[in-house]
Amino acid sequence: MRALIQRVSRASVRVDEEVIGKIGRGFLILLGVGKSDSEETAETLARKSAALRIFPDDNHKMNISLKDAAGEALVISQFTLYADTHKGHRPAFTDAAPPELAERLYEKYVGALRQEGIRTETGRFAAFMNVELLNEGPVTILLEL
Repeated sequence: MRALIQRVSRASVRVDEEVIGKIGRGFLILLGVGKSDSEETAETLARKSAALRIFPDDNHKMNISLKDAAGEALVISQFTLYADTHKGHRPAFTDAAPPELAERLYEKYVGALRQEGIRTETGRFAAFMNVELLNEGPVTILLEL
């Protein structure tokens, strides 16, 4: 499982011009699910995401977690994080989980973030979405299990 985390001042997601998810300061999380991932992987990665210390403390050092900052999360499913570009110019997605497994583990990850006390919004699984964000820093971190 891969979580591409961007520290944001705000973020939102639209489907058919309707805002379906919106957050203030927190993390925009693009979540990719691999075919070998499990519920345990989703729960572990969610805990790690909530505890990731990339907000600045009083000395401007990245030392505060999403949980401690009372930040929010916007989680967007992103199978393209499993793109294989080793051959040719068209990416292959053979390591991405099939949709049924990916959606179940995406929901498990979101639920685990909420259990950590994180206010969490989502996109719509398998929909064409437009995502807007104001990256703060910019700070972008890839977590992978």
